[in-house]
Amino acid sequence: MRVIPVACLKDNYAYLLAGDGGDAIVIDPSEAPPVQAALQREQLSLRAIWVTHHHFDHVGGIEDLCAALGAMPVLGSQYDLEQRRVPRQTRGLREGDALELFGQPVSILEIPGHTLGAIAYIVAGCAFSGDTLFVAGCGRVFEGTMAMMQASLAKLRALPADTALYCGHEYTVANLRFAAAIEPESSAVQERAQWAAALHERGEPSVPSKLADELRCNPFLRWDADAVIAAARARGAADSTPASVFGALRSAKDTF
Repeated sequence: MRVIPVACLKDNYAYLLAGDGGDAIVIDPSEAPPVQAALQREQLSLRAIWVTHHHFDHVGGIEDLCAALGAMPVLGSQYDLEQRRVPRQTRGLREGDALELFGQPVSILEIPGHTLGAIAYIVAGCAFSGDTLFVAGCGRVFEGTMAMMQASLAKLRALPADTALYCGHEYTVANLRFAAAIEPESSAVQERAQWAAALHERGEPSVPSKLADELRCNPFLRWDADAVIAAARARGAADSTPASVFGALRSAKDTF
């Protein structure tokens, strides 16, 4: 399976997942033209659309893709199907549902917090996390609670360390500025910031990121690290529990 990042809008990513036979699915097509251009360039036929959550900058291209290429399966969470929040959605997914792609099993994780219907797709050593987990950061908590979001991130943190993370936005440089404010003495964060800045200068994406690197540098996965706990307590965390530490960090990032 090949994963082809497709830059969309200002800083979004859609992802084409391509099999050996020329078939592909797309995850989170925020707009149609870049996806169609990538399909033509790679000589792929689109067979299905998968979405991580209902926000327009992840589903805005569905109608145009279906109009141009024909009706096809559109998969998202069961919650979003019931709320009718994803255009043309044909199937609702829950954690534990059986799914297969190009002969590979696909795991579904329910990861609410950014939205109540957020899900992640885990396939072939890759995690497609939408706007829940970013490279060096995480999404805002719009519909859930801080505790809910922390629990969702804990599910992603528990994946194998060599998992390749594909997220919904290119926010890495800004995320690492915040990480450096939380752990200013961290050489891992400093090195990662240099890496991200070099990619940005060359116009290259920072995806995928290995989960192992996120465990070293992403403050939103490091709620049990002493330096992160201290930074959170200095920013108003009531105690050192994961949810409290995460909540203080996320609130600080909202105004950073």
